[in-house]
Amino acid sequence: MSDTDALNLPKSSLPRIVIVGGGFGGVALAKKLSKKEVQVVLLDKNNYHTFQPLLYQVSTGGLEPDSIAYPIRKILQDYSNFFFRLAEVQSVVPESKTIITNIGELRYDYLVIAAGSTTNFFGNTAIEANGMAMKTIPQSLNLRSLILENFEQALLTDDLHERDALMNFVIVGGGPTGVELAGALAEIKKGILPKDYPDLDTRRAQINLVQSGDRILKGMSDNASKKAEEFLESLGVHIWKNTRVTSYDGKTADTKTELKFEAATLVWAAGVKGVPIGGLDAEEFLVRGNRLKVNEFNQILGQDAIFAVGDIACMQTEDTPHGHPMMAQPAIQQGRNLGDNLLRLVRDEPMKAFVYKDKGSMATVGRNKAVVDMKNYRFQGVFAWFVWMFVHLFFLIGFRNRVVVFVNWVYNYVRFDREARLIIRPYQRDYSLFKDQKTL
Repeated sequence: MSDTDALNLPKSSLPRIVIVGGGFGGVALAKKLSKKEVQVVLLDKNNYHTFQPLLYQVSTGGLEPDSIAYPIRKILQDYSNFFFRLAEVQSVVPESKTIITNIGELRYDYLVIAAGSTTNFFGNTAIEANGMAMKTIPQSLNLRSLILENFEQALLTDDLHERDALMNFVIVGGGPTGVELAGALAEIKKGILPKDYPDLDTRRAQINLVQSGDRILKGMSDNASKKAEEFLESLGVHIWKNTRVTSYDGKTADTKTELKFEAATLVWAAGVKGVPIGGLDAEEFLVRGNRLKVNEFNQILGQDAIFAVGDIACMQTEDTPHGHPMMAQPAIQQGRNLGDNLLRLVRDEPMKAFVYKDKGSMATVGRNKAVVDMKNYRFQGVFAWFVWMFVHLFFLIGFRNRVVVFVNWVYNYVRFDREARLIIRPYQRDYSLFKDQKTL
């Protein structure tokens, strides 16, 4: 029972369920527990929920960040017995059912880890230091600023090689994030850069999509992969398959072959990993990718009162030997199922195993171009593009956000423009790296 007032929480005779993380899984779980006979405490280092599938549009000036973010308090403000605290969890002490945060300690009856994931650089410190990630809103704003600053810098140099490098992009990773970002950059090159920079030959800008495997969109059907590749090539994107980037010093990306890319911008979209928490970061709890081992009830193996959902959770079965995909739908479904199971635990009823319902995958490649794989239907092109837009609008949180995003999309489509080309917070970059560059 909850009998402490840690973090200035009210004392309650109700069971206390603490949720770490306000992503898709954490919010879905909190909603499921709303207005029930439990006390719910949600902790997150940000006071907002991020709709991550549209981060690439923030990076490319299609949307402002506040249109894909929503205050966590507002999502759950009408729910009784719900409390939010802005905090970063540092460790868990399972023996005493206590979590330690940067603002104090908190006891729990049940703990749910929904901390999500972060970019996985696979130990490559050079790429981590000099490349760009795109997993959070601050990172997306940094990337937007860097892209615009590079073109501003290109105006100031008379060296053709330096100018080309400043206008070149390398995107590492051919999954949905890499494909969608490559398509967006290609459209900017085609329709916006010539108007913004008439004194630059922006036709020389290159967008390179680098994939270590033999095809892009590996998690989708062969037909979707081939069609996405056709769409990207029609937009002028250079696709390099069976190519692995090994290092990047801020101006040159090396590969395992003799191929090199001279580019001022490298975006790493080649993988994600879980964010371990102290006390649960031992080898016995983790699998590859820093994901927590959970059973069919999302219960961390060996722990009766600690659960995990979403990207951080790895539920290994015969059908999912590597766990479920690290995407929004598994997180949402796990959150909802766990909400029901926690209420069953409170009532001393048996839990029900989680069964993932795969609703399909999709990716947009640009204007009127998308690919969709559903259980019984697979289609590409304009109709797929409309389906992609509808699904993303539907899952956005908040009526205002849906309206703002829809209006922006309509405006961008009609005017072929992206209004959010703003350097709000400059990204510090050492442009002296390019001064002595003579070859491509």
